[in-house]
Amino acid sequence: MGATILPDLGMEILIPVCAVVGIAFSLFQWFLVSKVTVGTDKTHSSADDKNGYAESLIEEEEGINDHSVVQKCAEIQNAISEGATSFLFTMYQYVGVFMVAFAILIFVFLGSVEGFSTKNQPCTYDSTKTCKPALATAVFSTVSFLLGAVTSVVSGFLGMKIATYANARTTLEARKGVGKAFIVAFRSGAVMGFLLAANGLLVLYITILLFKLYYGDDWEGLFEAITGYGLGGSSMALFGRVGGGIYTKAADVGADLVGKVERNIPEDDPRNPAVIADNVGDNVGDIAGMGSDLFGSYAESSCAALVVASISSFGVNHELTAMLYPLIVSSVGILVCLLTTLFATDFFEVKAVKEIEPALKKQLIISTALMTIGIAIVSWIALPSTFTIFNFGVQKEVKSWQLFLCVGVGLWAGLIIGFVTEYYTSNAYSPVQDVADSCRTGAATNVIFGLALGYKSVIIPIFAIAVSIFVSFSFAAMYGIAVAALGMLSTIATGLAIDAYGPISDNAGGIAEMAGMSHRIRERTDALDAAGNTTAAIGKGFAIGSAALVSLALFGAFVSRAAISTVDVLTPKVFIGLLVGAMLPYWFSAMTMKSVGSAALKMVEEVRRQFNTIPGLMEGTAKPDYATCVKISTDASIKEMIPPGALVMLTPLIVGILFGVETLSGVLAGSLVSGVQIAISASNTGGAWDNAKKYIEAGASEHARTLGPKGSDAHKAAVIGDTVGDPLKDTSGPSLNILIKLMAVESLVFAPFFATHGGLLFKLF
Repeated sequence: MGATILPDLGMEILIPVCAVVGIAFSLFQWFLVSKVTVGTDKTHSSADDKNGYAESLIEEEEGINDHSVVQKCAEIQNAISEGATSFLFTMYQYVGVFMVAFAILIFVFLGSVEGFSTKNQPCTYDSTKTCKPALATAVFSTVSFLLGAVTSVVSGFLGMKIATYANARTTLEARKGVGKAFIVAFRSGAVMGFLLAANGLLVLYITILLFKLYYGDDWEGLFEAITGYGLGGSSMALFGRVGGGIYTKAADVGADLVGKVERNIPEDDPRNPAVIADNVGDNVGDIAGMGSDLFGSYAESSCAALVVASISSFGVNHELTAMLYPLIVSSVGILVCLLTTLFATDFFEVKAVKEIEPALKKQLIISTALMTIGIAIVSWIALPSTFTIFNFGVQKEVKSWQLFLCVGVGLWAGLIIGFVTEYYTSNAYSPVQDVADSCRTGAATNVIFGLALGYKSVIIPIFAIAVSIFVSFSFAAMYGIAVAALGMLSTIATGLAIDAYGPISDNAGGIAEMAGMSHRIRERTDALDAAGNTTAAIGKGFAIGSAALVSLALFGAFVSRAAISTVDVLTPKVFIGLLVGAMLPYWFSAMTMKSVGSAALKMVEEVRRQFNTIPGLMEGTAKPDYATCVKISTDASIKEMIPPGALVMLTPLIVGILFGVETLSGVLAGSLVSGVQIAISASNTGGAWDNAKKYIEAGASEHARTLGPKGSDAHKAAVIGDTVGDPLKDTSGPSLNILIKLMAVESLVFAPFFATHGGLLFKLF
């Protein structure tokens, strides 16, 4: 088997150092963003002048330098920040109750596997050895669940605070040029990306070290207990994604239908009562929700890899460096993303609108290329040249270069999925332009073209995922699939940076409109926002692709832990599970879509009421009641997020207890297969409709000008398509990847209980 080149001490230094470097880099980026002052403060040092923060404005248009306009930006920013903070605190109160209740459930179920015995038991995979009692697994799984949940909540909250801190600063920098605004928005996104990646890695590493003090040589029990970390992360992500998604889309749909379609006023017009709620929603849904979602994917892929490795030669021979290979890959990913970020902010400067999207795409290409080299080095120094991987009851021999290919294929599959997503959702290419063109004949043809585009966009990503699965499983069984998912997420800091950039730019445009800034400023923020829409779609593509691989890896770990040798779809027990599992994403989507519809209905009624009853609102002489709209979105999202969340969390428990592990394995397989397809098509359809609308509004080409301008029949049809697509791309689609991951990791955590006490109905007959 052989030893690794990197000693254990080197690994113990490398992982925490990389995590600390990531946190330090994010704080440095935050410091640079904070140098842009919001308000009328004109005191700058000579260093500020040198860095361009006190640079004179490109144009001295009337009103642009007016202190009242700058002060207005600060007021709007505060309103958005307060609304987002208030919503998250309200949501976390409800989620906190669930978190405690579910933690108790984990302890009771896992502790009861051996009747709460405190005696050591024979190990699951090697009965000649003794392992720690099930009660220990119950206690430590509960602790790791709570740690994962808290880390996920903190990740989402920090991301939201950073975004609301940066939006007005991006608006103000847009006065100096599009390049300055781009750097502020991107640096702010990088703060979130690096904080999340580094925090997730550091907390997981420290948790493993602390648990190891108790478990000692029982690595099987140690890494089984660690799976609770992934469950906690995804549980919070589910509520963040669903709750945030319902919030943002209720406000967005209400603002668009009444403001743009009925009253023919611009997007983000300060006369629209729902406009603050809409901007708040961008932060709680697309920032806090996405942050928690990708943290959950990272935690679960790491946990799946560690569980499978703990019963392979790494675990049997107690090779710590090789065992923590997944964490070393993530550590190197932070360093690679750090270097990649400098290409966007320091090495090259965005000087024109047309350079924005290429600059963001280069981030993906550079990080992927550099990470490939990083993975090759890590695989060489942190793995023995030959080792064995557990493969459904037998040990499969694997070489280090094969594992490098597994991680590499996941990494490059992620890039392919990202660029295919971009092709189908960017208005620079023919698919979205065709959708925009279909608006000439009304909203119906727009909807038909958009749905067709979404279905078609599934083809290449599914082939990319299929090839990744085949290659990685052929080389290293389920461990190969787990590290392929980790490869896809290894550049998570860069992925999150370009993803968070989108909502920050969107908010910046809204603030420019509400503060009454000039048309030229709004054009710049619109250009930033259009590029951000595409990168947000790419981020969702990454999240869905990684979710498919993570779910399959967790499924493999569950099957092994539940002692199922084969999953036979011809067995009635399995086939009924397969059918029900394939139905669940439809049921879940129906619930989330209807929730958005119900919340939007209340919002539309309130916005209409204000326009009809507040004298002078349309003329701009009276101020709308923003607070009521914020409250409607908050109340609706908190109330409506509970049923979809309960569906996902309770399904594995009910199926496992009543029908047993075989039926549950069918449910997991069915939900994975159908969930991935629906998630990709829903996200891309919504993204295409959104950018088709923006294509008409921008009027950048001769073709676009024939469809416009704003307020034309084609534009109104595009707005309706965008409104239909909003809950698809920002609520149902992104939430589905959490559904398939969460059910798989929950099944893995409860696998010992299901294997021992499950299948009550089948035992009765």
